[in-house]
Amino acid sequence: MDPLGARSQFVDIQTLPTWQQQTDEIDQEFLQDHNDSLDSQLAFPSPFPFMPEINRKIILHVGDVALLNCTAIVNTSNESLNDKNPVSDSIHCLAGPELREELFKLKGCRTGEAKLTKGFNLAARFIVHTVGPKFKAKYRTAAESSLYSCYRNIMQLAAEQSMASVGFCVVSTTRRGYPLEDATHIALRTVRRFLENHGNSIEAVVFAVSETEEAVFRKLLPMYYPRSEEEERVFLPLIPADIGNSEGEPVVPERQIRITEKPGTLEDESDSGEESLEIDLGQVGHHAFARMEGDVDKQRKLILQGQMSEAATQKQHLRNYNRWLCRARAEDLSDIAALKALYQTGVDMCGRTVMVVVGRNIPVTLIDIEKALLYFIHVMDHITAKEYVMVYFHTLTAEHNHLDSDFLKNLYDIVDAKYKKNLKAFYFVHPTFRSKVSTWFFTTFSVSGIKEKVCYLDNLQQLFTCIRPEQIDIPPFVLEYDARVNGAYSRPQSSGL
Repeated sequence: MDPLGARSQFVDIQTLPTWQQQTDEIDQEFLQDHNDSLDSQLAFPSPFPFMPEINRKIILHVGDVALLNCTAIVNTSNESLNDKNPVSDSIHCLAGPELREELFKLKGCRTGEAKLTKGFNLAARFIVHTVGPKFKAKYRTAAESSLYSCYRNIMQLAAEQSMASVGFCVVSTTRRGYPLEDATHIALRTVRRFLENHGNSIEAVVFAVSETEEAVFRKLLPMYYPRSEEEERVFLPLIPADIGNSEGEPVVPERQIRITEKPGTLEDESDSGEESLEIDLGQVGHHAFARMEGDVDKQRKLILQGQMSEAATQKQHLRNYNRWLCRARAEDLSDIAALKALYQTGVDMCGRTVMVVVGRNIPVTLIDIEKALLYFIHVMDHITAKEYVMVYFHTLTAEHNHLDSDFLKNLYDIVDAKYKKNLKAFYFVHPTFRSKVSTWFFTTFSVSGIKEKVCYLDNLQQLFTCIRPEQIDIPPFVLEYDARVNGAYSRPQSSGL
């Protein structure tokens, strides 16, 4: 107990400003600069929209989690619950020796689990103990799933025990090696999803961080908890490609189970149905034994010698594509997504999905080309399952924006057959003479089946005969260039039919 009249060392969370109240810290100049370049590019709504009622539950506090007077605070420890780290040491020091005795009765805690004890001499009534994963790049997916489980189980426990507030420390110690920014993405999105779906009874969630951790949290919080529609709009392109499922849980494609309406029966007995079934069955297993195939190395040798059947060649190609797809889904591609060089917009006159490529947004000399390829696969895989068209804005591109023909050929060779089959048109907007010549040579001598789909459009008026203006989000600089060179676009009068 504090001496009579002495100031308590504990922190009353009611006196701390919520995240929604910290609008004075928003960099208005930053928002305005980025908003101007995004005026016409909101191709899809944010997966984390502006919700002030959730923001009012979030508190970012620089200080010791052990001093918070929340209903429960979080302790990050090891499997034996005896870890020596600054957070645990502070909690044990303030809670008293009874805590150690109660932890001994728990007989440890598995990675990703959450266990509850009393708070003893703390201002908090309870302590939730959890064990974060050890991070190794080789086992990244497992680490992400375990860290998600930590935060999810803590929130679940809080809801089940009707806790009004929870104080989080960063659930991953330096010793465990989890990259702070990656861990923060998982923490923020998991808590956000839980509050959206199950958090009615929880009144406050406090993230107690150090000064070093604060910078990362302030950088990422606007992505998951935008404090205005303007902030939501500006930070949308910075949200990572992988945001998990509806609960924030990392999605592992290999573990998804597809259940058909009538297993073992075909809706369509046509050749296309059989081909679809063969492709689906080809997904079962990822090694030669699971697919009951012969020696894979022998098959590759036959391919090189040109002696393998077409069906076997297609299967080998599909297997290779699936490897790339798995990599694309596992890798952090947020830096490529932030370029806003590839995005989905509306539909064309025939109802087909429209994908936009902005040439000027591709700094070829500055980006990791392999990550760009992975991002293309990640975004396009589900789009290409049905008919689609692409619009490429060549507007005001420079030499450093031009993708190498070897890269394009490699991309063409890697992607699945559905990319080529379901691409119905490729609209090349504002081409130059040089780009037309390069494209002709590439589609004539390097790849097949594409040349007939390429359509050169010198102005947006021509594009709007294929895609209505309201169905495509065009970068402002493209609109300005077209208006300057071709004159302002005038909407045709409706015939009333």
